[in-house]
Amino acid sequence: MNKGILFLTVCSIFVAVVTCCASGKIKEDNKKINMDNILKDKSLLCCWDFSGSKPFISKGRYEYSLIPGNTPVEVKDEGPLTGRSIDIKEGQYLYISRDKCPGLNLHGKNAQVTVLAWVKRQRKSYTECEAIAGMWNETRKKRQYCLFLNIQLYNSADQVSGHVSGVGGPTPGNKYCVDVAIGKTPLNYGEWTMIGFTYDDHEIKSYYNGTFDAREKTNPYSYELGLFDGGDDGADFTVGAVHRHDEMGNFFVGQIGMIAIFDKMLTEKEIAEIYTLQSRYLLKKE
Repeated sequence: MNKGILFLTVCSIFVAVVTCCASGKIKEDNKKINMDNILKDKSLLCCWDFSGSKPFISKGRYEYSLIPGNTPVEVKDEGPLTGRSIDIKEGQYLYISRDKCPGLNLHGKNAQVTVLAWVKRQRKSYTECEAIAGMWNETRKKRQYCLFLNIQLYNSADQVSGHVSGVGGPTPGNKYCVDVAIGKTPLNYGEWTMIGFTYDDHEIKSYYNGTFDAREKTNPYSYELGLFDGGDDGADFTVGAVHRHDEMGNFFVGQIGMIAIFDKMLTEKEIAEIYTLQSRYLLKKE
């Protein structure tokens, strides 16, 4: 082989190896950057990013383990933040029994909460509300807080919906709980999106991709009753479904790349900063 060609070949291999190693380091650095801004927040109770050898155990102030409600939920090597996510099929859900997660039992007149999640929504075989995460049991009138999609109230469909209850049961004078902040922007299928809501004991706000998604009359939603105290037999913490009509339902179908629960209302600026930083380093499937 010509010495010049051999030299160029060796150089090309060297550059490829260095590029690959650098790319791997950048990717690992990005994973750390993606989560650091959340994990360092002192108001963070739990954050599931589904990474590491114990993907169902939360990081943050508390280490709580999500349990499959029926069949095992797959952890996929794909996700916007850590390169991992859970893939919830129709009818699947996860939960933590109430006695195993006391730190998530936010209640009281002055209670505050923020729920954030990265989701890639998929279609399911029928249309209904889609629960993402929270403490919400409609069957036994033990509602507290929960992040939903597609709540279908007030002429809405497919939007982010932050639900809270200070009474546990239906809103007085209504068949269901209608105390919810419903955003304006419909959530697309098959796209990673950061969704969430906040409550500060005065009003509920829903967010879409880091932005307060204002909608006349429904977002923000004024509510001053706080969060219901369900007592020792209150709602479990559930992901992907809630208990209603004497059985689990309101199933979400799709991937979830992160769930984070805070015990304060994050500000619009704080949520925008989280989204801006995380979206800057979104990991793409290779």
